Amino acid sequence: MAVDVLLGLQWGDEGKGKIVDYLAGKYDVVARFQGGPNAGHTLEFDGIKHVLHQIPSGIFHPHIVNIIGNGVVLDPVIFQEEAQKMMKFDIDVTKNLYISKKTQIIVPTHRLLDKASEQAKGNDKIGSTLKGIGPTYQDKIGRSGLRVGDIIADNFEERYEALKQKHLGQLAFYGFEEDFSEMEKAFFASVEFLKKFKLVDSEVLINKYIAEGKSILAEGAQGSLLDIDYGTYPFVTSSNTTVAGACTGLGVAPKNIGRVIGIVKAYCTRVGSGPFPTELFDEDGETLGKVGNEFGATTGRKRRCGWIDLPALKYVIALNGVTELHMMKADVLNGFETIKACTAYKLKDGSVTEDMPYELQDVTDAVYEDIKGWNKDLSDVKDFDAFPAEVKDYVAYLEEKLAVPVKVISIGPDRTETIMR
Repeated sequence: MAVDVLLGLQWGDEGKGKIVDYLAGKYDVVARFQGGPNAGHTLEFDGIKHVLHQIPSGIFHPHIVNIIGNGVVLDPVIFQEEAQKMMKFDIDVTKNLYISKKTQIIVPTHRLLDKASEQAKGNDKIGSTLKGIGPTYQDKIGRSGLRVGDIIADNFEERYEALKQKHLGQLAFYGFEEDFSEMEKAFFASVEFLKKFKLVDSEVLINKYIAEGKSILAEGAQGSLLDIDYGTYPFVTSSNTTVAGACTGLGVAPKNIGRVIGIVKAYCTRVGSGPFPTELFDEDGETLGKVGNEFGATTGRKRRCGWIDLPALKYVIALNGVTELHMMKADVLNGFETIKACTAYKLKDGSVTEDMPYELQDVTDAVYEDIKGWNKDLSDVKDFDAFPAEVKDYVAYLEEKLAVPVKVISIGPDRTETIMR
């Protein structure tokens, strides 16, 4: 059976966690393939909000196998905190959570390096979450990092010390000093906690499941416009957030990819630095942020808000081979008489393009089309036919422009506030 992939098509925070939770009951396996504690997937049901950073969003379903793949970077301390929160809800995470031995480990000095590097950039900072993600991926590429499988080696502490000394040399270059002794104690305690889990060769396990015909959902973190290769470089994350990342981050052959589910907000947001052509600095932007409760699930930072960006979506839809769209937060647009959609960019040289330019920073203005809003509450809607005509028109407009069907419309944070077509 093919592996379905679910990923964000904007700059993250699209609502992936809710959709994974909504769809998870139909799958045997849910697997995370990239990113780390810089991601925050919010799930809300039974009046309780849950935010998952490293554990796959299928964890609330006892029949589902959850896998943290080799493409992920794992902070043992944050992982322990997250797992223990799950245990408060009588969820035995040690039972149905598997962790790849090839998953890279975030150590305390990775976080210090992240902080030192960001401080050194000054006004040119990337907007890092300061979780140590970038330095950990750098060590992975530099072949000096530690992996989950290393924690059961007899010489793990020796390997850790060698990596720490390398990092201390780098921190000295930055002139950065900070006492991390308490962080180190917490790290080694969490490593012992990590040993309670099933540490596996996940690429072998997941291909075994494929051969057995089990249904598998690969859960992406962040968004396609943050991809290290195809995002708004250098204001990007350190991993491949596109479908290609699912292949390398889980050990899945391209021929085994099935549905590609693209998650997109009915508008657009971005956390941190970087170009954002449709960003709003007016009352409309304030309304989107306030009504949408637009604060980062990981950092708590206020999200920048703007209208939906169709050239960017066409770009990532092509890169990912998206087969269906799930539109989130349609309810945030309830109060607008007019909705805008960006259809093209004006560039520094005076030209206009519908394509993503090499430098998104070269965009000087967005070209918009106006769409009539519904300007009414959607909370009583239970099926697609019950939507106001303007909602259906907006969905039809997006389908025409993007050439991909919209299969789900979300009208609130709870599981029940999800309209399937």
